[in-house]
Amino acid sequence: MFGQSLLKKAQKGHQKSFLQLIEVEKVKLYKMAYVYMKNENDALDVVQETIARAYSNIKTVKEEQYFSTWLMRILINTAVEMLRRNSKVILLENELGDTQSAYLPIEEKLDLLTAIEQLEEKYKTVIMLRFYQDLAVKDIADFLNCPEGTVKTNIHRGIQKLKKYYEGGKVSEQGY
Repeated sequence: MFGQSLLKKAQKGHQKSFLQLIEVEKVKLYKMAYVYMKNENDALDVVQETIARAYSNIKTVKEEQYFSTWLMRILINTAVEMLRRNSKVILLENELGDTQSAYLPIEEKLDLLTAIEQLEEKYKTVIMLRFYQDLAVKDIADFLNCPEGTVKTNIHRGIQKLKKYYEGGKVSEQGY
């Protein structure tokens, strides 16, 4: 994965080492940010803010094996924070998106990311961490500071909502 010396150098302020660490993670960061923000510019803003926060706090990483998880946690927190700040704008975009989705061809409706984007935040997060970041349930529970049972339940419910989406129904906010 990462050489310990690379992380240690980054922690001592070596910018090139930090950039090498980020280079490995940048695609995953962008994909996750895009799922949350739903547009390229906001996703890039989240990634940029995440990298700035990571650079400022790199010394808090205790072990190299947790760097990727640590970075993803910063990204998710940054994305959620930006969404809360811009909640009125995001709600308007969601309403427009719902109207437009009725006219999308069937091929686009079958796009998995489109379905995931419609999930509530708690389901979206666990689905992305489990299936896109390939984290184990225990790691997700540690990452989100919640019980493993909650993670399992949210993964199950998220999958059920995705199944409903593919069966022709929309992913709804009320129950499953």
